[in-house]
Amino acid sequence: MCGGYARLGDIYKSIEEIMDLPSNQVGLSFPQNKKMVEEELERSLVLIDLCNSMQENLAGLKMSTQELELVLKRGDDAAVQLKVESFIRLAKQAQKPFKKITSSKAVAEDCRMVRVLAEAREMSVSLLESTSHLLLKQFTTTKGSKWSLVQKRKVVFEEEQLQVLEQSMGDLENGAELLFRRLIQSRISLLNILSS
Repeated sequence: MCGGYARLGDIYKSIEEIMDLPSNQVGLSFPQNKKMVEEELERSLVLIDLCNSMQENLAGLKMSTQELELVLKRGDDAAVQLKVESFIRLAKQAQKPFKKITSSKAVAEDCRMVRVLAEAREMSVSLLESTSHLLLKQFTTTKGSKWSLVQKRKVVFEEEQLQVLEQSMGDLENGAELLFRRLIQSRISLLNILSS
């Protein structure tokens, strides 16, 4: 997943470079393409909001994992169970924004640059949604076997697993932040083309 964020960041960087080509700037500013560009700008706002929401959720989940490590060290089973439930609730909350997202209509063939932006946006939404599903899955399974959330009324975890999970959350958060910055930059480039 982390590699996916880095690759998407590279894709958006390449798209910006392509948008900066004079021929593409002229093509994007043609009156017949302007409406499609404006629609893509609106959709990019939704994606930016999704990415920002994912960053916030990942930060919350990372903090929840750290808190879980602390209560686990203290041996407070009731507090551990509450932290587990809190983590699962946060992971489920990360999936909510994707229920509101619908696939966009096909983009007309005459504006390739807008089609490229739409495809990159769809890949970004897909990666963010996959990340949200992974969060919950990572907490309930590891290496093909179920983590025992409750075993004889006790929560069973290995501290090592939580540290790996915490590191993964940090890596995903950094990836989402990189993608967020690229999305903002891409939107600014598109707005600059429209205003020139």
